[in-house]
Amino acid sequence: MKMTFYGQFVAGEDQEAIKPLIRRNQAFGVGAVLDYSVEEDLSAEEAERKEMDSCTSAAEKEMGGAEQREKQYRAHRGFGDRRGGVISARTYFYADEAKCDQHMETFLRCIDASGGSSENGFSAIKLTALGRPQFLLQFSEVLVKWRRFFQQMAAEQGQAGRAALEMKLEAEKLQEALANLGIATKAESQHWFTGENLGMSGTVDLLDWNSLIDSRTKLSKLLLVPNMQTGQLEPLLSRFTEEEDLQMKRMLQRMDVLAKRATEKGVRLMVDAEQSYFQPAISRLTLEMQRRFNRDRAIIFNTYQCYLKEAYDNVTVDVELSRREGWHFGTKLVRGAYMEQERERAAQIGYEDPINPTYEKTNEMYHKCLDYILEEIKHSRKANVMVASHNEDTVKFTLRRMMELGIHPSEKKVCFGQLLGMCDQITFPLGQAGFPVYKYVPYGPVNEVLPYLSRRAQENRGFMQRANQERDLLWKEVKRRLLAGSLFSPNH
Repeated sequence: MKMTFYGQFVAGEDQEAIKPLIRRNQAFGVGAVLDYSVEEDLSAEEAERKEMDSCTSAAEKEMGGAEQREKQYRAHRGFGDRRGGVISARTYFYADEAKCDQHMETFLRCIDASGGSSENGFSAIKLTALGRPQFLLQFSEVLVKWRRFFQQMAAEQGQAGRAALEMKLEAEKLQEALANLGIATKAESQHWFTGENLGMSGTVDLLDWNSLIDSRTKLSKLLLVPNMQTGQLEPLLSRFTEEEDLQMKRMLQRMDVLAKRATEKGVRLMVDAEQSYFQPAISRLTLEMQRRFNRDRAIIFNTYQCYLKEAYDNVTVDVELSRREGWHFGTKLVRGAYMEQERERAAQIGYEDPINPTYEKTNEMYHKCLDYILEEIKHSRKANVMVASHNEDTVKFTLRRMMELGIHPSEKKVCFGQLLGMCDQITFPLGQAGFPVYKYVPYGPVNEVLPYLSRRAQENRGFMQRANQERDLLWKEVKRRLLAGSLFSPNH
């Protein structure tokens, strides 16, 4: 097994076993993003049961009411097994708090291994491994509803269809609207908008609005949403148990422990993106970590999925926040790993498909987001991006724009990433040319990475065919050179 598929796509069983491969890659200028790729080998039924249980609150189990929540942010049995249609991403299912602590310990060992085996290394984590996904679902719904409420008010002020950052509400009108809706009296809302940078211009933009959701309050109080029909701020749930409130706090504490360890070890922490119904919360929590830990350099990296229709809005809003607050923006740009599942879920459950309509539109979105970040690097040198792509056109686009904008590879503001065992023809020439480039390096015991590997095998049927074609072409070239008597001359 180790000589076949495992050897191609997994670096080794543990921190010691992966060192030779990491050293070998380093000799060619290629770094590592360490990713402990162990997954529970659950049946589809077990996965469904765990997901439904961990995504439903105690109040909803007891009294019902989950159907009042938005379709996209409810657990659905048919999509309980989140591995369906997903190939390259690891999947975690919630068992209990002790299991989340185990995952945290695994991530800590991974950070230690990154710090010990390579300079400027990365370590990858997933937030669904660190807590009960019910919190991510509910917090995502809250964030989306607050943003939608802002957009509805912007539309009422004649700003429908504008880009997220271009929507600016007149503070006076906003206060009147909030008072008319019974959400807050004018005196209360005036207090909201008198922060240091808030409402100074007489307008309130999406960032000012988002800052009202303060993560330092009691967490269950965050789950209040404005209801346009009743004109009230209403709790998303009728009540929280003390245990649920603790579970939320523990998830944040685990993130904090990992960020502190990464900072100590000089390792950059890459928070992977997940399904669109978890992602608003994952992004927001990652942003909170960036605000705290990215003051002097980019330690925490958020991931943006460019197959999402809202990717550009998300990138621009978060970059603008980093500008205003003066911290280092760190991101990994990907196309996205959940397309098939996302489309099917939206179609079956009946909400708008969050994915761009075509592959070409996703490419456009990727280049648009990337260009925005590259421009930001040119202007402030405080942004950092990993171009995580196997697409040669995207790599060429990045190299061309870096040259045009005067971003030198030695600044290490732009780096590239590919998966271990794939696209070496992109990775190694970049490393040899002095560009910061990384392999995503999965590792773990053979038996425990089999679930991950079996999906990777499906993905790579096409890759293996291309590898065979490449081998045949190379053999043809060797024979041609032998016959021409010029085996070692590249000029013939």
